[in-house]
Amino acid sequence: QRVEILEDKDWAREWMQHYQPMRFGRRLWVCPSWLEPPEPGAVNLLLDPGLAFGTGTHATTALCLGQLDSMSLAGRTIVDYGCGSGILAVAALKLGAILALGVDNDPQALAASRDNAARNNIAPENFPVAYPEKTDQRAWERRADVVIANILAGPLIDLSDTLLHFLQPDGTLLLSGLLQNQADTLCAHYADRLSLRIVGERDGWVCLRGNRC
Repeated sequence: QRVEILEDKDWAREWMQHYQPMRFGRRLWVCPSWLEPPEPGAVNLLLDPGLAFGTGTHATTALCLGQLDSMSLAGRTIVDYGCGSGILAVAALKLGAILALGVDNDPQALAASRDNAARNNIAPENFPVAYPEKTDQRAWERRADVVIANILAGPLIDLSDTLLHFLQPDGTLLLSGLLQNQADTLCAHYADRLSLRIVGERDGWVCLRGNRC
C-alpha cells in the first residue's frame, strides 16, 4: 500500500481543462464558457455546468441534444424534467423554442440552470426553474410541445404520469438515461398512452421518442 501526497487543486473543477467544444447534429455546438466557439455562426450554447449533471459528454445527453437539433422547435414550449445544468432546455431555447420549464430536486442544478440561461442571454421569464413540488402543475398542464427527461429508467417509469401531464395532446416525449436492455420495459409501460421507439443508441445507452396522437 502506498500513500501519495497530491498537489493542492480544485479537483471538482480540474476536469475543465479537458472539456472542449462539441458539435451535435447539424446546427448545435456546446462550448465551454471559457473558450471561443469554433463556429461563431452556428447555434452556440455556452456552458459551465458547475456541480450539476449535464455537459454533453455523457452518451444520454448527447443523444438528447442530437434529437433536439433534428426538431423544428421555433415557437415551441419545452419542459425539461431533471434539468441538471440546464443544457437541454437552453439548447432548445437556442434552437428556437420560446419557453422552457426546468424542474430538478437539486438546488445546485437549479442554480446552474439559471447561470447557464443568463450566460446565453436567455431571460429568466423564458426559462423558469423550480423544484418538483414548487412547479405550478395547473398552469403547465398539457402546455408543452416537447417534454424531455434524461434521468434513469426507474424514475422514468415512476414519473410517467407527471411527465405526460405536461404534454400537449400532439406533443413529443423524449426520454433518455436508460440502457438498451431497459428500453422494452419503458416502451411497454407507456404503450397504452403513447408509442415510444428507440431513436438513438450510444455506448449501450438509448434515447426514446414518441408522439401523442
